[in-house]
Amino acid sequence: MPAPEQPPTLRERKKLRTRQSLVDTAVTLFGERGFDGTPLDALLEQVEVSRRTFFRNFHSKEDVALAAVKQLWDVYLEVLDDTEKSGPLADVFLGAMLTTLERMDDDWYRRFPRTLRLIADSPALDGHTLRHCAEVQTEIARRLDGRNRLELRLLIEFFVAAWRCTLDEWLPDCTRHELPALLRRTCSTMNSALTLEA
Repeated sequence: MPAPEQPPTLRERKKLRTRQSLVDTAVTLFGERGFDGTPLDALLEQVEVSRRTFFRNFHSKEDVALAAVKQLWDVYLEVLDDTEKSGPLADVFLGAMLTTLERMDDDWYRRFPRTLRLIADSPALDGHTLRHCAEVQTEIARRLDGRNRLELRLLIEFFVAAWRCTLDEWLPDCTRHELPALLRRTCSTMNSALTLEA
């Protein structure tokens, strides 16, 4: 029988509150002033933390701005690890993302659309997001098949493309319950999209 989880210590709770405050303030501040035009010191001043505290929590200004994106893919990889791998892998990928979306809380659904708008308005964030996405895709392929088969890489690319198209459809309304339904619809059209004729 596993030992019961210990409640977080005061220090851990304080660290979590600081991290959350940095994330929430970053999304708001960058949304108001623009990511590229807002120095990191402006964020630190608003949250009243030192550079040392910031860099204990995040690697960079881009890292804090994209916290919602990185949270999504971190949870997705955990869910994918725990998912039974049977049947078409496209269905496995879809099922894992639907489960991931169920695990996201209201705060995440509030921050995520604002983060997507920040990415759309900032070339620097867009480039950072593309690099992170490529790293996630490589990690998915590694966990499923160390041989890095071309078919698997293509399938992962198709799924990520379907996810991006889904987000384009989801914005600007961003209703929580619509996102899973839109993703199902996008994935269901993938086969017909591949057989489109000129």
